[in-house]
Amino acid sequence: MSDSEEHHFESKADAGASKTYPQQAGTVRKNGYIVIKNRPCKVVEVSTSKTGKHGHAKCHFVAIDIFNGKKLEDIVPSSHNCDIPHVNRTDYQLIDISEDGFVSLLTESGGTKDDLKLPTDETLLTQIKDGFSEGKDLIVSVMSAMGEEQICALKDIGPK
Repeated sequence: MSDSEEHHFESKADAGASKTYPQQAGTVRKNGYIVIKNRPCKVVEVSTSKTGKHGHAKCHFVAIDIFNGKKLEDIVPSSHNCDIPHVNRTDYQLIDISEDGFVSLLTESGGTKDDLKLPTDETLLTQIKDGFSEGKDLIVSVMSAMGEEQICALKDIGPK
């Protein structure tokens, strides 16, 4: 290989970290997280069936997608591994709301984050818009998992 060749690598800023990690199905509990049909979900119900004559005990998961609220179900042998998403929650201060539905957020380092849309949840959406138009200082919680991000909660820290 000659020295004149240049290599260009695309930076995705996740250092190749996996979006999920394996965990034994029998150890996943209610209020935990699980991946069902490639969607990150919060477990709302877990039931375990007894082993059959030749089989494994099976875990039946009922979970709700953390981004769109859809109910999903899955049945996995309790001794097998299932994917668990890395779920992060970060708080940002709301700076601005643009006309096209994007929000401008202040990060802890002092920079801005401008790539998030307003939430689709009607009550949260009206709370954010009303609070912002009243000139309140708002802190939004952003949940991120598997390459997706969405505003999931709102805190009011008083008037500006």
